[in-house]
Amino acid sequence: MAITYSRNKIHPYKYALWLGLGSILMMFAAWTSAFIVRHAAGNWLEFKLPSIFYYNTVTILLSSVTIQLSYAAFKKRNESAYKWLLVLTFVLGLFFIIFQYIGWQQLFDIGVPLKKNPSGDFIYVFTGFHVAHVLAGLGILIVALYHAFGLPFKPSPRRQLRFELTLTYWHFVDLLWVYLLFFIYSQS
Repeated sequence: MAITYSRNKIHPYKYALWLGLGSILMMFAAWTSAFIVRHAAGNWLEFKLPSIFYYNTVTILLSSVTIQLSYAAFKKRNESAYKWLLVLTFVLGLFFIIFQYIGWQQLFDIGVPLKKNPSGDFIYVFTGFHVAHVLAGLGILIVALYHAFGLPFKPSPRRQLRFELTLTYWHFVDLLWVYLLFFIYSQS
């Protein structure tokens, strides 16, 4: 009996991206598990998460909508919409980081500084590492903006693949934030 092998249908770049996203997900899963274990040990400061974190959620979800619309415009060869929705995605990502910083200041102002109590420390770790991944996403968006504004508009399979990788990463970072916010909210 002959054994036949078929090639994987996923592009190697997409596969590598999904492996990386799986690693990021495992890191945050480990931290949320540690949060639950440490919370059960006691010495836990109870506090209400500042509302800016909820506004942040709206901002990052809007950025997912704008990048998805940009991708749709790219595929439809609507150059203007593609470019300006990509710019709007980048601006919303910047606002997310600004709002995150304001959120950290508000946490500090209500008596939740870093390195004082594990409950606050976990919040800073979750949100800080998430911001690091958003910053990486902004770096990726800068490259996408260069391709949009610096190169002639010629949609090709290669450019579409790059955009799909950017889109996937950005949606992942957005959904990761929603998970983190829901987790933090459900634990308080």
